[in-house]
Parts: sequence; C-alpha cells; structure tokens
Amino acid sequence: MTKLTPMDSDTGARTILVIYTGGTIGMLSGEKGYQPEPHYLASALGNSRRFNDPTGDSHFSNSSSIAEWRTHRGTATPDGNRSPVGTRGSSSTLPVRSTRPVTLQDDISPSVQLGDGVYETFLPSLITPTSSTDKRIRYVVLEWQPIIDSSNMEFSDWIRLASEIELNYSFFDAFLILSGTDTICYTTSALSFLLEDLGKTVIVTGAQIPLSHLRNDAVDNLLGALSIAGRYIIPECCLYFNHTLYRGNRVFKHSSFDLDAFSSPNFPHLVDVGTQIVVNWRNILVPRAVRRFRAHKSMCPHVATLRLFPGITAASAHTFLSPPIQGVILQSFGAGNAPQRKDLMDVIKEACDRGIVVVAISQCSKGSVTATYAAGRSLADGGVVPGADMTPEAALTKLSYLLSKSELSTADVRKLMEIPLRGELTVPVGLSASVPSGLDGVQSVMAHLLRLSTNTPASSTYSSFGALQIEAPPSQSLTERAKDVTASWSLTASDAASTAIAILPYLIHLAASKDDIHALKFCIDAADTAAADPSIEASESGDPVSAIISRGGAAGIVNALDTARRAPLHTAALRGSVACTEVLLESGASVHLRDSLDHTSLYYAARQGHEDVAMLLVKAGANLAGADLSSAAKQMVSLDSAKDQLWVALLEQSESLG
Repeated sequence: MTKLTPMDSDTGARTILVIYTGGTIGMLSGEKGYQPEPHYLASALGNSRRFNDPTGDSHFSNSSSIAEWRTHRGTATPDGNRSPVGTRGSSSTLPVRSTRPVTLQDDISPSVQLGDGVYETFLPSLITPTSSTDKRIRYVVLEWQPIIDSSNMEFSDWIRLASEIELNYSFFDAFLILSGTDTICYTTSALSFLLEDLGKTVIVTGAQIPLSHLRNDAVDNLLGALSIAGRYIIPECCLYFNHTLYRGNRVFKHSSFDLDAFSSPNFPHLVDVGTQIVVNWRNILVPRAVRRFRAHKSMCPHVATLRLFPGITAASAHTFLSPPIQGVILQSFGAGNAPQRKDLMDVIKEACDRGIVVVAISQCSKGSVTATYAAGRSLADGGVVPGADMTPEAALTKLSYLLSKSELSTADVRKLMEIPLRGELTVPVGLSASVPSGLDGVQSVMAHLLRLSTNTPASSTYSSFGALQIEAPPSQSLTERAKDVTASWSLTASDAASTAIAILPYLIHLAASKDDIHALKFCIDAADTAAADPSIEASESGDPVSAIISRGGAAGIVNALDTARRAPLHTAALRGSVACTEVLLESGASVHLRDSLDHTSLYYAARQGHEDVAMLLVKAGANLAGADLSSAAKQMVSLDSAKDQLWVALLEQSESLG
C-alpha cells in the first residue's frame, strides 16, 4: 500500500481528518439497543461507493452525463462496479497523529511513538467519487479506542480532540468530528474556544439513526459535512445537521426524535444545503489576528449551571455556591430576572464578592439578558455578569475556558464573558465610517485605478485581472481624469455604489502588485462601508458586489480571487511586499487559500525568495501544502543560495509541524 503525504498533489483532492469519537452514527443494534462496534464505521464507509471510490469506477463517478454513463455501462460488471473495494481497497495511506496508540483490526500499521503522548499511524485513506463541480475529497478515519457514548463526554475528551486537531493541523485541509448528539453542543462550544486562531474548517456531526440502518440520516449528515469541509474554508468550529451548518457555540438540541434536531434561534445559519450549497459568508467569522493556530489544553472543572425556579431557597443557593466552585452560569427567568428575596440576593452577592464569577443567561431559548426590569438589575447590582444571548452550553464552556487561564484575573474573566470571543454572543454593532458615495465614490475608486494603471503595463506575473490602459494628458490631474471617465455615466446612487464596489477587486490586486498601501487600505475601507450600508444588498448572482457584501466587507475584498483564482495575498507574496502582506493578514486574508495551480501564497513568496514575507505568512499560520510540496523540490537548484535555504527551512517546518 502506497504511503502519501497528507496533501499529496497527485490526488487532486482536499484532505480531511475524520475523528470518530462514538455516537449513534456508527452504532449497531445489540441486545440492549444501539451499541458501538469498533472498526464498523470505517469499514462501512470503505465499502460504500458513495463514500469511497479510489479507482473512479462507481456509478457516482460516471454519471455526470448520459454519454458518460452509457460508455461506463458498456465496460462495467453487471452490478456496475469493476472491483469490490473495502477499507483496505484504498491504494494509499495517510499519516495521522494521535494522543494515544491506534490499534487496527489487521495490524497493518502499528502506531509509532514520536514523543510523550504523540503517536503516528498510517491509516487507510478513502476518497469520494469524482464530481463535475468539485474536487474529490480524500479522508481518513481516526477512531477513538474505546469508542465513547456522548453522555460520557468530559472536559478531558474536549482537550483530547483539540490536541489531535493541533497535532494534525498542518497536514490536513479540514477536520470532521463524529460524535453522539446528546452532548454535541457542549463539544462544539468547547472546541470553539479551545481552538485558538483557527484558520481551517472544523465540523462536528452525528446522526439520529445509525448508518447501519437502511433508512437513516447518517449518510446525508456525513456526506454533507464532508462536502462543505472539502470545498470551503470556514474558520470556525461548526455543527452540521439536517442540511444546515450552524455556528457551533450557537446551537442547542431541541428534539430527541426529529431529524431536524438542532436550533440556532439567536444566530442565522452559516450554510444552507438544498439543490445548491449556499454559504452565508456574511455570517462567518473572519480571523483578524496574525498568529498561528494553537490549541488551549486546559479547562477549569469547577464550574456549574444553576437553574433558578420559583421557591428556590437561599440555603440551596449557598450550598451550590460553596467551594470549590469558581464559576456559575445562572439560568434566570426571561430577560435576566430573579426572585427579589433579600436572603437569596445576599447569597449571590456574597459569592460574587468572594471572587466567584456568576454569569446570568436566560432560560428562554430565544432572546437575551437585559436590564429591562428591576428584578434583573438587582442581579447586576450584586456583581452578576450579563451573558447576553449565550446558550447554556456556550456560557459554561466559555467560563471554564477563561477560568483555566492563569494569566487572567477575576475581573478579566468577568469582562471577557461579556465580549464575543468566537461569535458566541450578540452585541450591537455600529456602522463604520462612510466613504464618498454616489458618483463621488465612483470617481474616488477610478482615481486610484487611474493612478496605478495609466501608462503602466500590467504584469501577468502578479495578477490575472490586468490593468486598464487609459491615455491622458500628463498635465491633467487624477481627479480631473476620473471625472472625464465618469462624466457620461447616468447612475442612481445605488448603481454608483455598486459600480464602485465592482471595481474594487481589480483595484486591490493592482494595489498589491504595485505595493500601494494607500490604495489597498482604501479598498478595504470601501468594502467595509459597503457591507455596513443597508441600502446595498447582495444577490445570488455571484457578482463582485455580492461577494464583497456577503463576505462581510474587508473579508470579501482581501480574499477576492482573480481569473487564476489568486487572492491579493498571492499577489503581495509574489511582489514581496511586506507592508501589503501585513495589511491583508490583519484584514482577514486567509493563508490557506490555493490558486488554480493548487499553490498557496507561502509557495510564491518562497519561489521568489521573499524571506520576510514568507516569515510573516508562517507566523500567521501558513505552511506548504498540496502542490507546494511536490513543486518545492523542483525549485531548488543549489543549497548554497539563500532562496534554496528558505525552501529547505519551509519544507522542514512542514514536516515537523503538528
């Protein structure tokens, strides 16, 4: 069996690590009901042509057209398959690192200990069928041993998950966790905080009916999650269920019976899956910190949830708030109200004065804690922190996460509980400062475009957009030339705004290629303003206006792709612009985007020998991936050159990360 590096460019596929912790999705019927069975899930997926088609001979890989199907049918076996394929039918394996040794049924690849609590195992890889629209997805299943029921999930298990994602972070494009649904919202919430400076997609899913049953929701949930994780970069910990991708720390389980088992009443969906996959980019978090990903590996166990009820006694509350408790999530009535008995309020105030962090959230599934009523203000007067519209799961795991950070004081924890760290709560957001609107806005954009492109040949090395070539008298000012260009235009205010925005993707690539920080920042500010303007709406047309607005302004423009699918960060890396690279990273540019040649911005920085830019990208979480690895060796000529030494350093980093 061939061994591949996780992002082997020969596969043409995105790579995903699937961590199977347990849950209904992989269970079989036993004497006592549904029970987990070791190795069943990977075997079932490996033997399903819907989930594994290494030779491309399945019906799924040969049904994009009638002609293709008829050709395939003439050469296939009676059942439509040329050869049976199981989990060992894959032609390759991928190295996976884990916190514990992995035991396979046939011991084909025993775990090798790399260090204290770090093991590496080559696991059989599976690959989805070919598709006319998407790249294939290569994935491996790392199964926990023993498999655990989600009701037995503990803080240490969340830390283990975070650790295993960290160990494999530089080796895979995305991560998919399979878990039981009873505590899945605690898992997604905890991971959203433990995975710090996340830049890749992490999706958690499960099922109400096992994969082993003919009629089930496991196939749709697993295939949908794989499709999203293999196609998009959504840098959040998410929950996928019943054709919907949710922010992981915004959901709760509302039904143990329905296949539509989860709700997110206080925050819209991230992705809706129907006849098409619709990504609601405006709702997705944009990482702005220029730091590498890391997993926080500690949680405070001395936290709990206290649900208020009519008649609760002060004695009960006092006992609950006694040592060793350090933090409490207080589920209050309505908008944050509590019984106004002095003895109860005194107990809560005394606990807050002792340093216990008490956070009030609502017992209602929809709505937020506010100081609307006197019954709610008394809690705030006693030192209770308002938890806005956080779910019980998000509030508890966030409090546990913050209390585990020794560098934070009690006052720091209380302050941070009111601030959204991973989009877990809603705060009022004011509109950004305005930029010129109407024709003035168009002229401002055109002035920048003219300044950068007039009489200057566009370099195809840096951008596939090209530049407008406009001749003008040298004595004429940029503003005058811009007015001349737009003089004959008859536009409404909305049309003018849309026109200005439509030019921004061209302008930002041009600005990056010319190392023009002023124009670069102008594009980012203009995109932010457009996204905050309620009069400008995005459509489903896929035009530049919709892309910028729907992706949240700056995040849309700094990740805008040209015809070669290069982002401005690719352009800045090729140009060797340290300043542009810094601005783009701080504005949400993704270091993991790959162009049509499957190359990252780090690859281009290294190819041009721009060490300063390469180090900035590495600091922000970049590593050589995909076609970068196979192309890097071809770029090296002599190890005596500074450029080749940079290649060697980056290759060694890519091999050692994790």
